Amino acid sequence: MTDRFRLTLAQLNPTVGDLDANFALAQDAWQQGRDAGAQMVALPEMFITGYNTQDLVMKPAFNRAAIAKLEELAEACKDGPALGIGGPAVEGEGLYNAYYILKGGRITARVLKHHLPNETVFDEVRIYDAAPVGGPYVVDDVRVGSPICEDSWHEDVPETLAETGAEFLLVPNGSPYYRDKMEVRQNLMVARVIETGLPLIYLNLVGGQDDQVFDGGTFALNPGGELALQMPVMREAVTTIDLTRGDEGWRIEPAELARIPDSFEQDYHAMVLALRDYLRKTGFKKVLLGLSGGIDSAIVAAVAVDALGANNVRCVMLPSEYTSQASLDDAKAIAENLGCRYDFVPIAEGRAAITNTLAPLFDGTEEGLTEENIQSRLRGLLLMALSNKFGEMLLTTGNKSEVAVGYATIYGDMNGGYNPIKDMYKTRVFDTCRWRNANHRDWMMGPGGEVIPANVIQKPPSAELREDQKDSDSLPDYPVLDAILEILVDQDGSIEDCVSAGFERDVAKKVEHLLYISEYKRFQSAPGTRLSKKAFWLDRRYPIVNRWRDGSGS
Repeated sequence: MTDRFRLTLAQLNPTVGDLDANFALAQDAWQQGRDAGAQMVALPEMFITGYNTQDLVMKPAFNRAAIAKLEELAEACKDGPALGIGGPAVEGEGLYNAYYILKGGRITARVLKHHLPNETVFDEVRIYDAAPVGGPYVVDDVRVGSPICEDSWHEDVPETLAETGAEFLLVPNGSPYYRDKMEVRQNLMVARVIETGLPLIYLNLVGGQDDQVFDGGTFALNPGGELALQMPVMREAVTTIDLTRGDEGWRIEPAELARIPDSFEQDYHAMVLALRDYLRKTGFKKVLLGLSGGIDSAIVAAVAVDALGANNVRCVMLPSEYTSQASLDDAKAIAENLGCRYDFVPIAEGRAAITNTLAPLFDGTEEGLTEENIQSRLRGLLLMALSNKFGEMLLTTGNKSEVAVGYATIYGDMNGGYNPIKDMYKTRVFDTCRWRNANHRDWMMGPGGEVIPANVIQKPPSAELREDQKDSDSLPDYPVLDAILEILVDQDGSIEDCVSAGFERDVAKKVEHLLYISEYKRFQSAPGTRLSKKAFWLDRRYPIVNRWRDGSGS
């Protein structure tokens, strides 16, 4: 009877659709496990395809290629430990989210997912078929239960595995980040450990995929809920652990306990990782952005430099006659502090040409929002021209508050391929700037110290599209706006909820109106890092045309 089981856990970063690269990552992890004397090497959910595949995995040519790649991997890893790896499975007309066990050159076992998540960013009910609950598989005479991701969030699958002889639980996951999710995961897994009495290893993906960030943070729990292993968040890592069997069954020997950062650090790291991976996985190497001297473009510039290095970031100041000297000074200071390229491209001449072109059509009308937006759209045109000419992806810099209420110009400052702060409210942008000035980590490629000047954080926010303009001319002050949006968007609350929280009904209704009429802008906006459970895109799907308004209590 085996009394020791050595398991190598590979918390790695696959790329959706890159079967060859994911194969190579899996083979390298298996080799590391073999060198460490492991009996099994484990990779996360749907690793061979990358995750989240969305509808790509439903394409027969793709899922056939993925399954063939798993068979090829089994042959390549035949002389050594077993390899657990996630991938699609096809049975008859059914398509399944599966976990494969490869050993001795063949597929020796296959677990099919039972519970399919159908909320937030997941649509697995429309993609996969739900399989019956299965039993454990055997590796070197040890019976292992592998509830796949969502299956571990419910009691029935782990309990069935325990009842049918599983000696420990290995949970392969593709669990994306949102703020404070680690606590949610660990609380749920402690419940599974207490219910089953079995040790549990929670193995998660890491890396960015479109708007989602898989944050890793793999951990292991012994019976009773004691933490035996904590792997780092937001980083690739391969760790080998030992399980030993005594009179009371299997226990995980104490291993590394990595520090779990606070939510500000995790949010910032998520934005850095998401941007870095978005560029790497789409083939871009450099970015540019319009640097206005304001706080939003400042934090995006810092994220870009930390993700890619200063040599790969171009900042462009595009001043008009309304751009203040303070903004000019602040923008230059930000670029210099970060060490990135700084280009100065005045828009006055171009704006005059456009104004003259439109003058016959605009004759007899008053200047207003249209003329303001011409400035923003001209900037967008110029930035896109630079992007096209130099092959640099344009970053857009609108925070969640602006994205929510449409305080942005479509085809203007909304132009861009990615938005790191799309899911960060303005008030948190201020706090995040302060955090970045006070903290530096080894995963940041930018310099330490106060990279964002104090004046940028302290001055009143302004789009500077007219004389003495301030954001508060058009919107409630950001602490009020963000608190109302938190109720309406993140909590799915009502106008009455806003009133009960102490906000004026008219203000709440104005914010709600702006939220709904801006849907068409969000529909056309760049993707951005998901930091909450109510990010704009897959978490919150509203119709563009929508005449309903909340009349409760009015």
